[in-house]
Formats: sequence, structure tokens, C-alpha cells
Amino acid sequence: MNIDPIHQFEVQRYVELLKLSGVSVSFTNSAAFMVGIVALIFFFLTYATRGRTLVPGRMQSVAEMGYEFIAKMVRDSAGTQGMVFFPLVFSLFVFVFVANVIGIVPYTFTVTAHIIVTAALALLVILTVVIYGFYKHGMHFLHLFVPSGVPAFLLPFVVLIEVVSFLSRPISLSLRLFANMLAGHIALKVFAFFVVGLGSVGALGWLGATLPFFMIVALTALELLVAILQAYVFAVLTSIYLNDAVHPGH
Repeated sequence: MNIDPIHQFEVQRYVELLKLSGVSVSFTNSAAFMVGIVALIFFFLTYATRGRTLVPGRMQSVAEMGYEFIAKMVRDSAGTQGMVFFPLVFSLFVFVFVANVIGIVPYTFTVTAHIIVTAALALLVILTVVIYGFYKHGMHFLHLFVPSGVPAFLLPFVVLIEVVSFLSRPISLSLRLFANMLAGHIALKVFAFFVVGLGSVGALGWLGATLPFFMIVALTALELLVAILQAYVFAVLTSIYLNDAVHPGH
């Protein structure tokens, strides 16, 4: 049996839209799942909040709890002024959360296990910080890289460290989500192959497959926890980074 745990991440072309200088622009399985995730979120939130009753039902309660959860996160991280970024943080959290959870379902596609997707989300956050920071504060935004109270002879080194730290944010933000989702899905696929491979041997093989099967169950539960935690961590770090755009001074 050919074990290929990476095959599940293969991007497959569905429709070629156009070619630009030899580069194909296509609608792929990754794009299809992202469109489906956005549509699912849109229809759920629209349906859950259609009535907006004083005594909410189950779906409205879920939507309201998600709203309050992210609103509190943004206020705690960036203050009331940071609420201007609530739609961005809420959208990112819900998208990453749904994408991570859907990716656990067999025969689906995990878009957040692709570095190009997580890097695009991370760059969106950092570019928002930079653009809004300069728009709101002008050159004063550069005070973000100049901590107060630092001796003059140490200032160049501290500024260099602050700049490198800032530039590394999109790298760490994208790699954290990508690596966690990729590693978990590979582990699940490997143990699934163990179960199928041992089960094909016969009765003795099925007995040997018991341990890998229970490992799959345990890893699936762990992967679900990781999927939820990674969406939360992505949203928290986004809120913290956006705080620098609102309050650039140290």
C-alpha cells in the first residue's frame, strides 16, 4: 500500500480562468472550499440573526456569544478605540475557526494547512496595522520602534530589534497556524493507513489495528482542540498587533 499523507493537501485545478504571461489563473479545490466556507458563515449568521428576538434561540445565542467573545477580546487588547477593527478580527476568527474544523472531516480540504493562505491572512493583518497606523498617527507611528527611557547609546540596537520583531510577526502568525494544521492532519493520515493496512491482513491484523484506531480517535479530539485554539490564538495576536496601530507609543 502506498502511504502518501501529503496527497490530502494537493491543490487540484477545476477550471482555468485565464493565462497571464504563462501563469495559469485557475479555480481550484482550495478556492472552492474557501468560497464554501464564506458562504456557510454568511448563511449561518444571516439565518441566526434574522429574528433578533429578546429571548434568543439556540442559533442566535451562538451568534451573540461569538460576537461578545470577539468584542471583549478586541476591547481588552486594543481598548474601545480598537473596536473599529472588530469586523476584521471577527471575520478572521470565524473564517479560520470554520476552515480548521471543516478540515478535520474526512475527504474535505484544509485550506489553513497551506502556507499561501495563512501568509495572505497574516499579511492582511500587518498591512492593516501599517496603513492605519500611518493614516491615524502619521510619522508618530514610528515611535512604535522607539521605546521610551532607553539610553541613547542603546537606542540603535533596540530600534533594530523592534523592527526585526515587527517584521517577523507575519512570519510567526502564518507559520504557527500552517504548521499546526499540517502536522495534525499528517499524523491522522498516517495512523489511518496503519488501521487499513493492518486490517487487510485478517483477524490478527484487526487485533493489531486496535491501538492505532484508538490513537486516531484521540488525535481527532486533539486536532479539534488545536483547530479551536489556533483560531483563538490567531484572533488574539491580531488584536494585540492592531493595538499598535491604535496606540503606537510604548
